[in-house]
Amino acid sequence: MKGVLLAGGTGSRLYPLTRITNKHLLPIGDKPMVSYAIEALVIAGVTEIMVVTGGTHAGEFLRLLSNGHEFGVERLSYAYQDKAGGIADALGLAERFVGDERVVVMLADNVLERSFRPSVERFADQKEGGRLLLAEVENPQHLRHLGVPELDAAGTIVRVVEKPEVPPSRYAVTGIYLYDPSVFSIIPRLVRSGRGELEITDVNNHFIDAGTMEYDVIEGFWGDAGESIDAYYAVNDHVRRHGANHA
Repeated sequence: MKGVLLAGGTGSRLYPLTRITNKHLLPIGDKPMVSYAIEALVIAGVTEIMVVTGGTHAGEFLRLLSNGHEFGVERLSYAYQDKAGGIADALGLAERFVGDERVVVMLADNVLERSFRPSVERFADQKEGGRLLLAEVENPQHLRHLGVPELDAAGTIVRVVEKPEVPPSRYAVTGIYLYDPSVFSIIPRLVRSGRGELEITDVNNHFIDAGTMEYDVIEGFWGDAGESIDAYYAVNDHVRRHGANHA
């Protein structure tokens, strides 16, 4: 199974911290943010990874991560997204790297208290399709800024709604997605959203409509350190007190 780490974006929600650097290079505790995502993938058993980034600071990832061996990565590759095109667009750049294998896609500003290795192992046994990692969110106002799954009476996902005015559940779709290689046949058929981007929610809903999407609810803390200045400092506080990526 391959890993694709998405570390692009303008980081506008963390401005002015991102005025002179990529948000994924900002510190969390005593390490750059992207280090936690690399560590999470390696602990989950994914050691062949591609980092997709862009902008004027892309070269800093090579300086920081090098060949990845220091982090336990066996093979580390890089791809450059020349303009903002959405998560699905960035994932499409990794098609040749992933080939006919399955892929774990992780947004590099996601930080978790617990390892998601059990989900990777479940996905390896899953016949086909995709798998989402969900996190329970207590504040409905927070959910209005996230992707939220709608569940039926049996607990099956029937769709994912992006930034819903009325959240259909108390769960958020985290920035960790697991797909079989058919995802690369879905991306070229997507229609760009009003933002001019290829949306990962459309990819997820394709698998849901096909009846091949499963999910897990993560245990412990989950934070999107790139969501806002407040979220960035909340993740920092949690990591300093409790660490991250525990087994």
